Amino acid sequence: MKKAITQLIAGPAGDLEILVTVPKKQPNSAFAVICHPHPLHGGAMTNKVVYIIDRSFNDLGLGTVRFNFRGVSKSTGQFDNGKGETDDLRAVVNWLKNEYAPSELWLAGFSFGSEIALRGHRDLDAHRLLLVAPPVERFKGENLPLSDIPSLVIQGDKDDVVSPTAVSAWVKTQVHQPEYIIITEAEHFFHGKLNKLRDVITTAWNN
Repeated sequence: MKKAITQLIAGPAGDLEILVTVPKKQPNSAFAVICHPHPLHGGAMTNKVVYIIDRSFNDLGLGTVRFNFRGVSKSTGQFDNGKGETDDLRAVVNWLKNEYAPSELWLAGFSFGSEIALRGHRDLDAHRLLLVAPPVERFKGENLPLSDIPSLVIQGDKDDVVSPTAVSAWVKTQVHQPEYIIITEAEHFFHGKLNKLRDVITTAWNN
């Protein structure tokens, strides 16, 4: 069905471990880069929510790149509170552009990873942006708005890590409104709701 390749590439703090997946039927050369949750709380590219996001994009015919932020598994370096991790994302995207020349770049992230995707999406000229459980209270007071590209925000209404109320309030302040979908009875890691998460992504962006 698809081929998956794990390798190390050069990053700003040393090696970055990446996993590239290319579906057998890829109608175009669009790729999505997916950012994982907080490195200091067990976040890694093997996280099950990240995997479901990855699989959803493969189902849509996109190639995908997952990667471990600095200090996670085989990636070199130490946690840098978002700044260095945004640099890691930039290095992965630059590598992707050199190796695959994608026709479109989609960025996605889960929890902390969605903050990094949001931070980087303008400078990296992303064509679409997916934020799952974005920790909006982490970037209070910062100017991190959505842009005018198609954006999708997904939040579980039983999330006890990221406040659903805070996410809803943040969405309402955006000049460029995203498609905002709340998954009922879903907590932070979407236990028992992963298939629903995949369905929401593939239905929203099946075009």
